[in-house]
Amino acid sequence: MELWFYLVASISLYIFLHALLTIIRNKKLPPSPPTIPFLGNLFWLLKSSNNFAALEPVLHSLRAKYGNIVTIHIGSNPSIFITTHEAAHRALVKNGTVFASRPTAVQTIQVFFPNQHVVSMSPYGAVWRVLRQNFMQVIQPSRLDSFSHCRKWALDGIKKSILTDIESGNKEIPINDYLNFAKYVLLSYICFGENFDEETVKNIQRVQHSLVHNFIRFNVVNFVPILSKIVFRKLWREIFQIRHNQMSLMLPIIKARQEKIKSGAETEFEAYVDTLFEIELPHTGKKLNDEELVSLCSEFLLSGTDTSAASLSWVMANLVKYQNVQEKLFDEITQVVTPGEDIEKEHLKRMPYLHAVVLETFRRHPPGHFILPRAVTEETVIDGYRIPKNAMVNVLVAELGRDPNVWEDPMEFRPERFLKDGDKFDLKGFAEIKMIPFGAGRRVCPAISMAVLNVEYFVANMVRDFKWTVEDGCEVDLSEKEAFTIVMKNPLRACASPRNT
Repeated sequence: MELWFYLVASISLYIFLHALLTIIRNKKLPPSPPTIPFLGNLFWLLKSSNNFAALEPVLHSLRAKYGNIVTIHIGSNPSIFITTHEAAHRALVKNGTVFASRPTAVQTIQVFFPNQHVVSMSPYGAVWRVLRQNFMQVIQPSRLDSFSHCRKWALDGIKKSILTDIESGNKEIPINDYLNFAKYVLLSYICFGENFDEETVKNIQRVQHSLVHNFIRFNVVNFVPILSKIVFRKLWREIFQIRHNQMSLMLPIIKARQEKIKSGAETEFEAYVDTLFEIELPHTGKKLNDEELVSLCSEFLLSGTDTSAASLSWVMANLVKYQNVQEKLFDEITQVVTPGEDIEKEHLKRMPYLHAVVLETFRRHPPGHFILPRAVTEETVIDGYRIPKNAMVNVLVAELGRDPNVWEDPMEFRPERFLKDGDKFDLKGFAEIKMIPFGAGRRVCPAISMAVLNVEYFVANMVRDFKWTVEDGCEVDLSEKEAFTIVMKNPLRACASPRNT
């Protein structure tokens, strides 16, 4: 009995001291809902939300109660959420260096991005600088011109599919599917430097989608990392199988390209993968290994396919829903481009309404409702609150873009709000943050120029060549669903008719 007494007493004392230490440690953190030792806000979150992943409405209520910055504890680790434009600017831009790192990757991310040696996941430091600088050289504006034939190749594939549907009498065109596939055609071409056949592109799309479409489902193994290998053995087998499939498909493509480069064979252009072969990692001087090469190529595809395809789908959905916007855009395009003329990058610069439509889509339907989590490089203070070193920090992207204090009638789709200074609007948020669909500060998405160009290019061509409607009695449903990105809950299936241009 004495042994049990001492055991229970010791455990109770440990729990008490741990709770006391946590209270002391968290005293100067941003305010938080009630916490339980070891479990943090877990029970409170489950009670407050029907869906554990649906943090947005919970954070919205916390903002009203606690203010601009709030804390949520998952276990003993604080996750800090910034909910206003001003606080986001102070953190991400004015204190950009401090808020520029990434938290240690969770277990599932480590499988697909080992060592975090990719642009988006690398901690702030020398490795990140090398990888980002290399990425920026590939997608700098002057280089984007060299990919124009890749864009046209992907566009021609979409138009062929649409015309086939029209000729066969199909009144519900799966435009979302066509746009997603076209983005894989384009990005695989730029990434690997090869114009792949349809089957190869579909295989690349399939192996990437096996990760994308299960991204949220796999998150469950990260909540209990100690037990997950036992409790979720079947899920872990699935995760490792997806990584195996990714390696089996992409590594031979990468090695074939590497041999082609070594042999001095002529290539159309310098592909992204070509730039990776000679990179030497700081401190070690080692070249990227096979796992890292596949991860970087996978990241390149992920960052430019499903995110851009989601944005394209939201643009098209709003153009179908608001026919006046579609016709106004069509009129602008026909004033800039003559009948039968290919739409080029230079034409897009003379289409302010097109740019406004795209900006309004980014504001109203950002591809992600949160930025990729940040980690502070050193303990810091913001708005009087302590932010511990390596604490996970996030920003409510959708909340900023729909804030009625900043945007008039924020839930309306109104491109005209960007016509006055749309060409000067700072998507990176350096001067001020009004919306940040691509993040802000030092870890802002490096592919903004390429993303905007590609979205504008495909939208301009889709509207110039086809009139988009829905069948009588049908409505466009703009309900959202969280996947790897924020997508349409009910995908758009619109009618298309060729325009006489």
